[in-house]
This record gives sequence, C-alpha cells and structure tokens, in this order.
Amino acid sequence: MTISIKDAQGAQGMRIAGKLASEVLDYLTPHVVPGVTTNQLDKLAYDYITQVQQAIPAPLNYNPSGDNPYPKSICTSINHQVCHGIPNDKPLKKGDTVNIDITVIKDGWHGDTSRMFSVGDVSIAAKRLSKLTYEAMWHGIVKVKPGARLGDIGFAIQRFAEGHGFSVVREFCGHGIGQVFHEEPQVLHYGKAGTGETLQEGMTFTIEPMINAGKKDIKELGDGWTIVTRDHSLSAQWEHTILVTPTGYEVLTLSEGSPALPDFVTTTCC
Repeated sequence: MTISIKDAQGAQGMRIAGKLASEVLDYLTPHVVPGVTTNQLDKLAYDYITQVQQAIPAPLNYNPSGDNPYPKSICTSINHQVCHGIPNDKPLKKGDTVNIDITVIKDGWHGDTSRMFSVGDVSIAAKRLSKLTYEAMWHGIVKVKPGARLGDIGFAIQRFAEGHGFSVVREFCGHGIGQVFHEEPQVLHYGKAGTGETLQEGMTFTIEPMINAGKKDIKELGDGWTIVTRDHSLSAQWEHTILVTPTGYEVLTLSEGSPALPDFVTTTCC
C-alpha cells in the first residue's frame, strides 16, 4: 500500500481545495428548496466552481473504470439513494432528503465533502437519521491522530450507528485524497479497533459514512452510478476531508456555512 504523505505545501493546497468545496455547499444551501431540480443545482455548482472559484469540478467526466464517465459536476443522492445519484430534471419535493457531494480541484489538489439537506419539512425519522449519521462521522474523525489505526475510525462509526439501530454500508468507504481523487488508503466505516494501517502525520483522507435506516444491503441502478438501498429504506451520508497533524487531526472541508459541531466535539484542529 502506497500512501502519499503531504508536506507543508501539500497540506496548504489541500486546505484551500477543501475550503472551496465546502463553500460550494454554502452557496447551494439557499437553493435546496421544493421545486428545484438537481440539474439546476448542478448548473449552479458548475458555474460557481468554474467561474467564481476558478477551479474544476472533479466528478465531471470522472471515468475510473474506462467507460461510462460520470456526466455531472456534483452527486445528488435523494431519500433511499445511498451515493452517486446523478442530477436530473425531476423537481425535489417537500419531505425529501438529499445528500450533495462536492469535489473541487484547485491547483491540482482535491477537496471532497458532502452534506445532507432537508427539502422543506421532513419526517422525524429522516431528521434523526441525518443527525445521527453526522454524529457518526464525527465519532470517526475524533479518533484521528498519529499512531491510531484505521480500524479505530471504522469501529467508532459502526458502534455508534448500530447502537442506534442503523446499518453501515460496506461496499463504499472513505479514501485517501490529494493530487489524485481516490488514492490509498481505504477508510472503512466499520471494523475492529486496533487493526488496519497506522495513521501518520501528513496523511489526508475522507471520512464519509453511508448509514441506512434499514438493512445495509445496496444495489446499483442501470445508469451504472446510482446506488440505492435494497429495502428502499432511507440512507444518509456526511463527508469531510481530514489531515493527520502532529498531535491529532485538522478538518479541511469547513467554511462559514458548515453545520455546528456535535456536543462531544471540542475542536476541528490540531
């Protein structure tokens, strides 16, 4: 396993890209209302990233398998969609939940983050799933420090999510990130504490748990991208990009519009 270690210059490049990605979500927030289409959100994001930020939307034409390139600039996963939902012309309706996943490339560095959005008033169950998935992500983040193991992150997320009656998607995980969109290591959102790769200062990776209200089983739709829950239960996801610092972690994908920290989180750095 070859894991890239970022020096001070690389870490600063990642900070800039991460903040820009989060600011795209800030920009989109007032537009996520009943009646808007995810294609409209995609166009807003594309214009903002390319014209205002002078950056590149990483998902657009992303083609890891050599065929079926991703056709849009953002991912919009609605209700029972787990991840990689493709924007389209269907309007969002009151009561929907949607995950918007943003990755920008700035000066060669990638910033990757996602948030859950409620479209108008949503059910108590949907609010609970979104809130607890956010907290699950942070339970993983606070485990990050040099000398910790990747399994510590997955164990903390799995224990919290399953302790609230939810399930953790197994087939998709966090990932190393830097000048490459997806690199080593894989960051599982389940597992055993004290196992896996040892974290080192300068590593950068995403923590992005996908949590289902029902069973963990998923399937891929015919478009070759969109992943949904097999039992049609709601799914939620949150994502941050993390830098391992000399004494802990730094969350790189924060901005003025980022949601408040959970009560048990005391710092976003360092």
